Amino acid sequence: MASAESITYGALKQLAGGRVYPDVAPATVLKPYLVYQSVGGVDETTFDGADALQNSRMQVSVWSNSRSEAATIIQQVRAALTAEPVRGVPIGAPVSVYEDDTKLYGSQQDFSIWYQE
Repeated sequence: MASAESITYGALKQLAGGRVYPDVAPATVLKPYLVYQSVGGVDETTFDGADALQNSRMQVSVWSNSRSEAATIIQQVRAALTAEPVRGVPIGAPVSVYEDDTKLYGSQQDFSIWYQE
């Protein structure tokens, strides 16, 4: 059965040296790495009941030791999630972040992913 998580992982698994994780990465993971999570979406339930067509808003975050590497990888994420067969739609532009505790540079972007359940 398809899910937004499995579709997202399938599209991104070759990026960042294969270091792609749901929700949170292991504490000792090499950089760069990606994390993804569902942060909402569109509910297509009608009076007839739930539809097999589902939507999820997937947030992807890139974490790196350098700003330029994070920016490059988020563009690779965008290319992978907007291409066939995913055809995700970006929701806004990438957002740059810096995590003071870990000293990591990040870039985050949300995508609308439609799929058949």
